[in-house]
Amino acid sequence: MNKQRFNIVLHAPDIPGNTGSIGRTCVALGLRLILIKPYGFDLSEKAVRRAGLDYWKHIELSEYETWEDFIKTESPQNLIFYSKTGAKNYYEAPYQENCFLVFGSETKALPEYIMEQYKDSLYCLPQYSEHIRSLNLSNVATAAAYEALRQISFS
Repeated sequence: MNKQRFNIVLHAPDIPGNTGSIGRTCVALGLRLILIKPYGFDLSEKAVRRAGLDYWKHIELSEYETWEDFIKTESPQNLIFYSKTGAKNYYEAPYQENCFLVFGSETKALPEYIMEQYKDSLYCLPQYSEHIRSLNLSNVATAAAYEALRQISFS
């Protein structure tokens, strides 16, 4: 496996296809995927495997029962959160080796207590149309991952 550059964290993901697609991005970039329960699906579900194709078995996967378990075990130093309500643009985030890109549930977003605690680390991808509520989670995670890779690789 490639040198691990950073991590993608999904807090309570709801849609198996998005998790599978994000897992596929993680394999492509040599990243670890961290999932925090509860999930809106079972990891063995066909939709997860279909989106991850035959790459799912290559994912470096860590799972946690709660946000608190994740924080206690990982002791993350650089957490970067994504929400459509973030005040700063995603390319302004302080990406660095071993940072954690954190995304909330597709239907519920990140819990309010997390967004409040980390409000200074909350970023968004710009949306210029009022005709959509949000971008697809797997698209946002992939865009953020490639921006992180760009900044880390050229810093």
